[in-house]
Amino acid sequence: MITSRISRRRALAGIAATFTLLPPFALFGPGATASARTRWSRSFYWGVAMSGYQSEGDAPDSNWSRYVARNEGNGEVDPYRDSVDFRHRYPEDLQRAADLGVNTFRFSVEWARVQPRPDEWDDAELAYYDDLLRRVELAGMTPMISLAHFVYPGWVLDQGGWTNRKTVDDWLAFSREIVRRYRDRGVLWVTFNEPIVFINHELTIGAINPAQFFTVADNLVAAHRLAYDALHEIDAGAQITSNAAFISGFNGLTDLFFVDRVKDKLDFVGLNYYYGFSLDNFSAIYGATGEFWRIEPQPEGIYYALRFYARRFPGLPLYIVENGMPTDNGRARDDGYTRSDHLNDSIYWVQRAKADGMNVIGYNYWSLADNYEWGSYRSRFGLYTVDVLTDPALTRRPTDAVPIYRQTVARGGVPDGYRLAKRPGSCSLVDPLSSCADPAKVDGPLAQLR
Repeated sequence: MITSRISRRRALAGIAATFTLLPPFALFGPGATASARTRWSRSFYWGVAMSGYQSEGDAPDSNWSRYVARNEGNGEVDPYRDSVDFRHRYPEDLQRAADLGVNTFRFSVEWARVQPRPDEWDDAELAYYDDLLRRVELAGMTPMISLAHFVYPGWVLDQGGWTNRKTVDDWLAFSREIVRRYRDRGVLWVTFNEPIVFINHELTIGAINPAQFFTVADNLVAAHRLAYDALHEIDAGAQITSNAAFISGFNGLTDLFFVDRVKDKLDFVGLNYYYGFSLDNFSAIYGATGEFWRIEPQPEGIYYALRFYARRFPGLPLYIVENGMPTDNGRARDDGYTRSDHLNDSIYWVQRAKADGMNVIGYNYWSLADNYEWGSYRSRFGLYTVDVLTDPALTRRPTDAVPIYRQTVARGGVPDGYRLAKRPGSCSLVDPLSSCADPAKVDGPLAQLR
C-alpha cells in the first residue's frame, strides 16, 4: 500500500519532487501481448495481500528500518515495534485467510531478511519463507510473491541503493535464488510493487534526491526486464508482473517511466486501486497530507482503471493486486460508509468490468490485517483490525467485512439485485480522456467471478 504518515511539508515535498519531473504529455503505447508460456491455474483468483516489512515485525536492517529509527520520537513516524508480528503468527493468520475461502495469498520475500550481508544467506529466514509457502499451499491457496515491496537491505543503501547500477545485479541475483527455490509451484510473481510510488518513497525518506529520479527509474526498468527473462528460464510456467498504483488522471504520465517500458515483459497487468477523483469529489488531495481516511471513496474508479489498461494493453489479463479502504484508527467513518459497503461496491464494479468484456482474472483485498502503513498505524486497511500501539497481545479483531468477503468469494460476486451503497461521482476523472464521455453503466447483468 502507498500510504505514509509524515509531516505535511515532507509529504508535499516528496510528491511535488516526483511530479515536477513528469513531462506535460502522456504516451499511449500499442497493446502488448501475453507470453505464450503463461499458464493460469484458476479461472479467477480471489486473494488477500500483505507485505513483509509492513506486517512481519522483527525488522532487519533496511532502508526503511533506518528511516524509522532515525525519526523515532520526533513525531514524524510511529514506532515500528514488531508491527503485527506476522513473522511469528503466520500459521494463525493463514488460517484466517483460508477461512475466508480465498484461493490466493500475496506476500513478499524480504531481501533484507534473507540476505543480511552481501554473499550471505540466512538459512533460518529462508526456512521461514519455505514454511510460509508450504502452509499457503496446504491451505489450497496460490502464492503470489513480491520480490520488492519498497524495502531493501541496509548494505544496498550503503552502496547507493537503486541509484547504483550494481543494485540491479544484486537484486537480480536475489530474485534468481528465490525463484529457483520456489519454481514449479504455480507462483504468481511480482517484481516491483508500485515502482513509481517506490521512487516517491525513496525521495520522502531521503534515500535519493530529485535529480536521481530518472536514474532510479532506469534501473528499475532494467531490473524488471532482466528478471522477466531470467525468471522464465528458471520457472518456465511462471506468470510475472509489476503492479502499478493507479494514480487518477496521471497514469499516462507515470506509466511513461515504467509500464510503457516493460509492456513486452508482462504476463498480466497488475494494478492497485484505492482513490478516485470526480467533478464533485477532490478529496484525494488528503493523500498529500497522509490523511487517507479523510478521502471520500470512489469505488467506481476501479472500473475505469480496469478499462484504462484493457484498452491500453488489450492482449494482457488484468489483476487487481490491491484494493481497500482506510479508516482512522479503526473508527467508523463519519459518513457511515463501512468496510463491507466499500468491498461490495468495489466487487460490483469489477463484475461490471468483466461483464463489459474486460479480461479480469483476479482481485486481492488489502489487507488481511492492519499493519505498518509506511510510518503510521493510524490508517487501517485490514479485514482484521489490530491495535498495535495499545494492545500488547496484538489481537486480530474481525471487521464487518470479514463475513461479507467470505460470502462474496463463495458466491462469485455480490448478491443478485445488489444496489450500490455509494452512487458514482459526477464525471469520474480516473481516466479523464474517456470516462466522462463514456460513463460506466450502473445497471444491467453482472459477470460472476469464478
